[in-house]
Amino acid sequence: MNFAMWRKALQVIPDVSKAEWDKLDVISKWLISTRAAVLVMTFISAALAGLFAWRDNSFSFVPWLALTFGLILAHASNNIFNDYTDYVRGVDKDNYYRNIYGAQPVASGLMTKRQHLTYFAVTALLALLLGLYLIFYTSFNPITWILLGLGAFFLLFYTWPLKGLALGEVAVLVVWGPLMIGGGYFVLTQQWSWNVVFASLPYVLGVTTVIFGKHIDKLDMDAKKGIHTLPVVIGEKASRYTVLAMMIAPYFITLYLVAIKFFTPVMLIVFLAVPTFLKYYPVFLTPKPAVQPEGQPGWPLYFVGYAFYNNRKFGSLFMLGLLIDAALRLLPFTQNFWQ
Repeated sequence: MNFAMWRKALQVIPDVSKAEWDKLDVISKWLISTRAAVLVMTFISAALAGLFAWRDNSFSFVPWLALTFGLILAHASNNIFNDYTDYVRGVDKDNYYRNIYGAQPVASGLMTKRQHLTYFAVTALLALLLGLYLIFYTSFNPITWILLGLGAFFLLFYTWPLKGLALGEVAVLVVWGPLMIGGGYFVLTQQWSWNVVFASLPYVLGVTTVIFGKHIDKLDMDAKKGIHTLPVVIGEKASRYTVLAMMIAPYFITLYLVAIKFFTPVMLIVFLAVPTFLKYYPVFLTPKPAVQPEGQPGWPLYFVGYAFYNNRKFGSLFMLGLLIDAALRLLPFTQNFWQ
């Protein structure tokens, strides 16, 4: 067991040689293949779904655990399948970004196509089994079937054709919000709530900035390969300012939700993330440098890293705030006060 590699793979996307790969245990290989460092965003969505349900006194631990692992495994399956799809379509070649910033198991020669598909099949099957359990838990409710079907659709068709039709960013917004948080809340409570979907926006907009940042980073390469991501369609400058708008909007949405008493004032804890935003926002005011700035980690990735760190800070505080918010609402002597 290579615990050091497990830890590294959960923090960054490691670049390993074939010789190093062959010495790794299967968990390390799985973590690298699934780009496990980004799965934290899915965990937070599952956690928020659980906290919203707990807030409404409808939380059950085992179904939430199945929901959490199911969503994480579905996201992991999507990442594996994306790499396979881009490889067989000829996208991940000729020094494309995916090969530069971390190991692409098939394109880098670490795995055969069959091995890669085996990883995908096992991971997706586990996700499906957990989804079927949740269908059983919700008494075969048609909405749960619809949620499972939508999840499978986005899992299989995000890379192609959605991403190439400028719908990838929209897909991320839909999946991490209405599908994961709104759908997760429904599975746990058996009630659909548009209020919960709207209240998830402060976090989900942050997740969307991450994919936006990544697509800005590789805008030129995507344009040459005919991959029409939203940044390719609307342009680099408009994309940078869109990211800034999505970084600022969550604070105003949170203020609004506090003002209408959907959230308690404790949710204003998210404003502790403002210093992080102020640290990173100047990066998005100017185009990406032509050459790697001194000390810049992860190059040629640039905007995506700053978007990820900003979202991680805000998302962590949002999750903490919702935890305290739910606890305050459930205390007997405070319930009437917050109604």
